[in-house]
Amino acid sequence: MKTTATLIVNGKSYELPIIEATDGNDAINISGLRRETGFITYDPGFRNTGGCMSAISYMDGEDGILRYRGIPIEQLAERSSFIETAYLLINGELPTSDELNRFSVLLNDHSLVHEDMRHFFERFPRGAHPMGMLASMVNTLRAFYPEIPERSEEDEINKTFARLLSKLRTLAAMSYRISMGLPVVYPSYFLSYCANFLNMMFDSTVRPYVIDDDMVNALNLFWILHADHEQNCSTSAVRLVGSARVNLYAAISAGISALWGPLHGGANQAVIEMLQAIHDSGGDTAPFIARAKDRNDPFRLMGFGHSIYKNYDPRGRIMKDMCHKLLARRNRNDPLLDIAKKLEEIALSDSYFTDNRLYPNVDFYSGIMLRNLGIPLDMFTVMFAIGRLPGWISQWKESREYIGAKLHRPRQVYRGYGERDYIPIHLRTANVREILKGKPITVKSPVFQSEDGSTAAVT
Repeated sequence: MKTTATLIVNGKSYELPIIEATDGNDAINISGLRRETGFITYDPGFRNTGGCMSAISYMDGEDGILRYRGIPIEQLAERSSFIETAYLLINGELPTSDELNRFSVLLNDHSLVHEDMRHFFERFPRGAHPMGMLASMVNTLRAFYPEIPERSEEDEINKTFARLLSKLRTLAAMSYRISMGLPVVYPSYFLSYCANFLNMMFDSTVRPYVIDDDMVNALNLFWILHADHEQNCSTSAVRLVGSARVNLYAAISAGISALWGPLHGGANQAVIEMLQAIHDSGGDTAPFIARAKDRNDPFRLMGFGHSIYKNYDPRGRIMKDMCHKLLARRNRNDPLLDIAKKLEEIALSDSYFTDNRLYPNVDFYSGIMLRNLGIPLDMFTVMFAIGRLPGWISQWKESREYIGAKLHRPRQVYRGYGERDYIPIHLRTANVREILKGKPITVKSPVFQSEDGSTAAVT
């Protein structure tokens, strides 16, 4: 196979090395492009740019493939636990029984947060969004717990990761309880990671929460499916901020903030709001389908299509099956699930959606499942953040350990003004600005003269 690519610029040829991928797209190494040619590449949104080399997760959007450390997501969803999957992502291999037990003990030992942190929660205004609270509180963790020194023992590193994995779950439950004016429920030694979270969310002294294995399994699956997803917006934010060698908590806080947006982690909430709007208008999906197909209408069918997947999102299939199983086992009917099924059926038989490869993604059904777990709507993105945390930690760790790591510093194609002179404030008027816009000037008060000879009187 050819090991270089030839680039011709202004008649001169340059040989650029090719980097071979294990799976997916090979890459043309342009790291020396500016030095050798004086040019940079232009790639809005970095959709065609590899910002790193990674061995954590792999996805193929055309064939609908997602693997963590080489293991298909379907196998992990069927056989693994969230904690085992987190260990796999962070450490590169599935744990032995002893390793998993030690990891679980670490998670349990570090599940409590410093009691003084409750005072921070209580200072947030009523109605503050849980994602904003969570991003702030994760950053605050640095004041209470040490960061990882440059040269650390493996045990100390694992302890820091376990501390964050465990405490983020506790902080999320605390943010909900305090925002609702409810007393904080502390984590229990006797409950698993997922069961502990549900108990911290919903337990009460007057009505004790009963652990339902079906709900625990559903939450376990939800977090596995969200654990990592290549170099998405929030993961890229973690890597970018982490490249400045900031502490782990600050990098993760950046990821949480990036996840907050409706085009990324907030999509599952937007799906429920859309389904509820259809339900409230009588349940007829036809007007909404018509609006989605109207190119002059900004309305979009939320939960359809994906920036990478041009096939059915493999996580979407798994989530859909779990939704059906969860509701069937609990003998419940959800009118929003019925609307979702109707929307999917229509969309998959409509050439507009199939030709544009707009298939249901993971967000289309995940919101319905969270709703049936009793999770409030404004906590949906927080649930995504807890699930994505192992991936963020893995990516931060990988970028930190990479020998050739550099501070992230993208270039730009500048399209602004050329050089121009400073205009004293007493000579600035709207007319002068309009006439001389973008043109360097020479000040000859009381008249401006531009380089092309045009003049403007000062009024």
